[in-house]
Amino acid sequence: MSRIGKSSIFEQPLASEAERKPASGRRVVITGAGAITPLGLDVPSFWQSLCEGRLGISPLHIEGSDDVRVQVAAQVQGFDPLHFMEGREARRMDRYCQFAVAASAEAVKQSRLTSGKIDPWRFGVIIGSGVGGLETMAAEYRKLYLGGGAARVSPFFIPMMIANMAAGQVSMLYGAKGSSLCVTTACASGTHAIGEAYRAIKHGHLDVCIAGGAEAPITPIALGGFDNMTALSRSADPARASIPFDAEREGFVIGEGAGILVLESLDSALARDADILCEIAGYGATSDAYHITSPDPEGSGAAMAMQLAIQEAGLETEQIDYINAHGTGTPLNDKFETLSIKKVFGDHACKIRVSSTKSMTGHLLGAAGAVEAIAVMMSMRDAMVPPTIGLRQPDPDCDLDYVPDNAVSLTVQAALSNSLGFGGHNGTLCLRKVEHA
Repeated sequence: MSRIGKSSIFEQPLASEAERKPASGRRVVITGAGAITPLGLDVPSFWQSLCEGRLGISPLHIEGSDDVRVQVAAQVQGFDPLHFMEGREARRMDRYCQFAVAASAEAVKQSRLTSGKIDPWRFGVIIGSGVGGLETMAAEYRKLYLGGGAARVSPFFIPMMIANMAAGQVSMLYGAKGSSLCVTTACASGTHAIGEAYRAIKHGHLDVCIAGGAEAPITPIALGGFDNMTALSRSADPARASIPFDAEREGFVIGEGAGILVLESLDSALARDADILCEIAGYGATSDAYHITSPDPEGSGAAMAMQLAIQEAGLETEQIDYINAHGTGTPLNDKFETLSIKKVFGDHACKIRVSSTKSMTGHLLGAAGAVEAIAVMMSMRDAMVPPTIGLRQPDPDCDLDYVPDNAVSLTVQAALSNSLGFGGHNGTLCLRKVEHA
């Protein structure tokens, strides 16, 4: 048998919409957003870059990469942690954690969260990361084996390296004493973190939650590992490296950054007179139960995640205007994700705008889903769908409307954001525009 769970007695066809009803509970809205990305260090600059089709991918520049075959990456440019924290604090945080703190500051400022108005025990933080403090881990390993042994390892190595520390630091910064969690589901981490925050608020466990994802994986060891498993593009041309749905795609481009949202119950937002950016109306989380890296060739897991999110939102498939696809630019992902969209939407699939913003940002791994949820939120606000740039040679197996090259004007009332991670982890968020609270 080539894989665990090759067949399952539990396998069932996708349920029809009539067989499922939207779940009841409190409405959950977004009142703040923050982003640190290869396209900008805040949400406005990130969104403007997306709409203009700018490329955040450039030649790779990191120490110790001389023998790495990968030639490009999506690196955050111009980030200074001292704009967001004291130097002593910055030195005790890995880069991924600095990104999370910086993005949280923007999100909290926009949401106008103030102490005294929110019960700290009902104020949570859920921030995902696929790998945590990889830069710190690599640096301390060099000390261990090349720089003097165990005595040289930093006493801050563990708290800098562990993936939960972004949530821990943010919770301490804002006095959030409710659930403080880290979701680690590879490339679906950010989406699952937001989805689990949504559920915690919807079902009454929290009133407010800072949620999202952060990642800083651009290190020689990560590049070597991903490259040796043939997951990365080796193109020397940044414009032809991350090309989702293109017949010439060969892998993803590794990126870094953070996306953070402030989620709260609608009642909480109204009581604070907060600006409501949009509503999270549904969330689907499934597993392929198929393979450690390959998506299920039937696309059933991703399809079910989308279907569950739509059904929880109480919507019909025809009401979805836009899908921000996982769209990594790997040969298998794009083909099977396209298939999964067709499974859910049938004939309506060809009428939906689908785009991969990874064509511009690269793949931010555990931060990707959170940054892409922000892109969906902004598409609703501005009635604009960001493009898939670099799509020159359409793959016959990828035959949907991927919004090639240029953003398009479109009123987006409801949309999906997909994330599909190694290990078969699937997550979909359904966002809906709020016309009248």
